Amino acid sequence: MTSPDVSPSASGSSATPKPNLGTLTMLRLGVFNMGLGIMSLLTLGVLNRIMIEELQVPALIAAGTIAVHQFMAPARVWFGQMSDSKPLLGYHRSGYIWVGISVVAVTSFCAVQVVWQLGEAMAISGWGPAVYPWVGLLALLFAVYGLALSATSTPFTALLVDVSDEDSRSRLVGIGWAMLMVGIITGVIIVSIVLRPIDLDAPIEQVRRSVNQLFVIAPAVVIALSVFSTMGIERKYSRRSQRSMVAGREDNITLPQALGILTASRQTRLFFSFLLVLSLSLFMQDAILEPYGGEVFGMTIAETTQLNAAFGLGTLLGIIVTGLLVVPRIGKKRTIALGCGWAAFSLLGITLSGLTGAPSVLLGAVFCFGIASGVLTLGAIVLMLDLTVAETAGTFIGAWGLAQAIARGGATVMGGGVLDLGRGLLGLVHGGEVPASQAFMAYGLVFMVQAVGMVLAVVLLRRVDIQEFQASARTAITAALESDMD
Repeated sequence: MTSPDVSPSASGSSATPKPNLGTLTMLRLGVFNMGLGIMSLLTLGVLNRIMIEELQVPALIAAGTIAVHQFMAPARVWFGQMSDSKPLLGYHRSGYIWVGISVVAVTSFCAVQVVWQLGEAMAISGWGPAVYPWVGLLALLFAVYGLALSATSTPFTALLVDVSDEDSRSRLVGIGWAMLMVGIITGVIIVSIVLRPIDLDAPIEQVRRSVNQLFVIAPAVVIALSVFSTMGIERKYSRRSQRSMVAGREDNITLPQALGILTASRQTRLFFSFLLVLSLSLFMQDAILEPYGGEVFGMTIAETTQLNAAFGLGTLLGIIVTGLLVVPRIGKKRTIALGCGWAAFSLLGITLSGLTGAPSVLLGAVFCFGIASGVLTLGAIVLMLDLTVAETAGTFIGAWGLAQAIARGGATVMGGGVLDLGRGLLGLVHGGEVPASQAFMAYGLVFMVQAVGMVLAVVLLRRVDIQEFQASARTAITAALESDMD
């Protein structure tokens, strides 16, 4: 049976031309990223807060279990290849997108139920053997969540390539990224409405009822958005059958190949080290920012999700201003150095805001950090494109994508671990549980480690030489790939 994304005449001497994407269609496709933004808010904006603050799960365990889904990123290689060769529900891309997002939604609800059981086990017996099975089950569910996320996001990215051409692709990606930020803000609105009745010291039974309701409503909305975004798009716009398949596509890069490419020469090793340090320094606060707002500032669960909105708005503003004004005037490397310095300053502000206990001060500092994130995101992307040779563009960018995803998972775990270290040190000093008025010091340790990482990233960036990279990378990367195939 012919796949629906193949035009009737595709098998003949000539293919029926496909229409070009209009702005409204691009916005419609961006709605899918809006759904992903909502889901990211649920895991890294709500669930982490509940585990660390309300249920008193050790931050390393909470962050580690959530980060498991990020370590599943290499699975996108397999799902990308599957969507190339084996249609699902009659489509090469859409079937994987719909099935994957449905599994994401169901798994997220199941994970919440395990979180409640984990909390009950800790309340009864404390941290011990009775808790370990629930931690293992939660990690397993987040592994499935990560696999499902790869199964839906990679075919969606491939769909964007299939339905666009070089002239429209950058615009399509830009709209999609902006819609991701819109999704985070939309998620904040949904969370605020559903969880508004929960006070700071509300009984866990009330929290449980409201959060369960949230994890039914929001994933259902995400599924509806995903189907609306992609229904009929592949059949009408996909040019996949009219294009030759490129062997070096991003979703064909294996993890060993990625590591080989990123360490192929002195300059690739330097750039990879810079990206690794930058990613770790940029994302360590992912799992601990909302608990910080709850424990130190007395913010409710609904209020701490506003931190995500502030960060998202700042990031969007940073990207727009950097692309239009900063990079054209001072160049890529100076832009990144400026972003690192601004990020370090903002992280210091986030730490010191704990002395005030004022949520508005924290929101302002997080907004400033979001601006720095936008500056660094755009600066790093355009520099990466400069440090990519045309013959291996998809290969190198694919390798960077896998490495960055794994680095982000490591950053989440590291953030929880450093927070637990800070809590332990303060607990020893003060002879017991750390008072809320001093808890900002434990969180501040995480933020200061990030700030130091930003400085180290600048040091590494200064050693990256664009001319040397371009002169040596082509031969080194080609040799790495041939060696891997041998």
